[in-house]
Amino acid sequence: MLFNSLHFLIFFPIVILIYYCIPQKIRYIWLLAASYYFYMSWNAKYAVLILFSTIITYLSGIAIDKIRKCNLIDKKVIFYSKLVVAGSIISNLAVLFYFKYANFFFDNLVRIFNRFHIELNTPVVDVLLPVGISFYTFQALSYTMDIYRGEIYAEKNFFRYALFVSFFPQLVAGPIERSKNLLKQLSVPQKFNFESAREGCLLMLWGYFLKVVVADRIAIFVDTVYGDFATYTGWYLIIATILFAFQIYCDFNGYSVIAKGASKILNIELMTNFETPYFALNVKEFWRRWHISLSSWFRDYLYIPLGGSKKGKLRKYINIMIVFLTSGLWHGARWSYVIWGGLNGLFQIIGELLMPVRNRFVNVLNLNRNSLGHKLISIVSTFILVDFTWIFFRATGYKEAIEIIKGIINASNLQILWDGSLYLCGLDSKNFGLMLLSIVLLLLVDLCNYLNIRVHDVLIRQDAWFRWLLIAFSICAILTFGIWGTEFNESNFIYFQF
Repeated sequence: MLFNSLHFLIFFPIVILIYYCIPQKIRYIWLLAASYYFYMSWNAKYAVLILFSTIITYLSGIAIDKIRKCNLIDKKVIFYSKLVVAGSIISNLAVLFYFKYANFFFDNLVRIFNRFHIELNTPVVDVLLPVGISFYTFQALSYTMDIYRGEIYAEKNFFRYALFVSFFPQLVAGPIERSKNLLKQLSVPQKFNFESAREGCLLMLWGYFLKVVVADRIAIFVDTVYGDFATYTGWYLIIATILFAFQIYCDFNGYSVIAKGASKILNIELMTNFETPYFALNVKEFWRRWHISLSSWFRDYLYIPLGGSKKGKLRKYINIMIVFLTSGLWHGARWSYVIWGGLNGLFQIIGELLMPVRNRFVNVLNLNRNSLGHKLISIVSTFILVDFTWIFFRATGYKEAIEIIKGIINASNLQILWDGSLYLCGLDSKNFGLMLLSIVLLLLVDLCNYLNIRVHDVLIRQDAWFRWLLIAFSICAILTFGIWGTEFNESNFIYFQF
């Protein structure tokens, strides 16, 4: 069930209405049922997988709690607890590996053996990738590790914990929530809060604008060019690559904002997943602003356990590369994703290594780092580096990505920027202009947020008649300018494939 489907627009009001009409003590049961229905609307049998992950991590939490209460010496408590955590991690990652990485592993194994002229027959795993498996697996595993670290209590109520793993607004594409935030909120019956619901509605409208007006319109152009990059070469590829940066931002952030808004209507607060990432001054800052829930997950559960920056610079750089290579692999079973992750890690390391040179350059020229010009150059430079890595993310493989880069380097058709050729890539002049205006609006809103001027806070402080007029106008604009397809063919969110 997609957020941008008629199915969801019927489902969600029913869930809200019943949620606030039934007794508070059983509301979590209703949300659990609604969450499983939401997930099973894609493929009912894959609900078994999320149930398996829930059971394993729930029992792991109970087991760790009981081990600590036993009359054992500290060394044995730590040893047995680590065994439980290891069992939880291995069992969950084994399921993830089978459904997401098995064919990738076997294909590469065959290639390695072929280099030595050895023929190897491997099985083919013919299964569909379960929607959101990477997201709910990481969310469930974080609970087990938080229990081990003593950062959260062991939830005794299985159904309440099952709701934490399967909470439908953020189930299939995040944000990847922590038990310290979401589970604690789910343990307390939530009452209707008008201010929270009002803010949630505004957030959902903004999320729908990002998805159906901006991202899905950009997708038409990008899919046309990247789908035939041998024909649409040069500046077509440059424009499409720049636009893809905004497509994936609006698509993924749109989902996160809708999820946050839907949760707010339930008076539940989800973490913010994006903080104006394209205003970052360097790649490291970009990753503090982009997909924050995943970046912080890898920081807390991989980078810091590996030693972080406490074991010398060389070890720090190795840890950074491990994190970003793993992050690339998390996104998909393709070498292009691994390269994408590796480039982001490499850019951070190079940026840190060059920092003394940059500082000396700034001091010699007496430059002001806080000046608008200096910040603008940093923002544009960071965007170019990040956008370059998006080529590997968007292309169907690393070989295709290399061909696209060659096409960009050899660009010589600058005239397409004014001769109307761009309007032959799926979007006519009116839709192309509307796309550009939408991106400008997005950047203005992000600029306000970057300057700590929260647009939704400003709107909420306005008179009621203005807010209702704005909501009505926004709904009409989304319905009018949204990309719905010839038969209301709602499009998937990009991150559903992960």
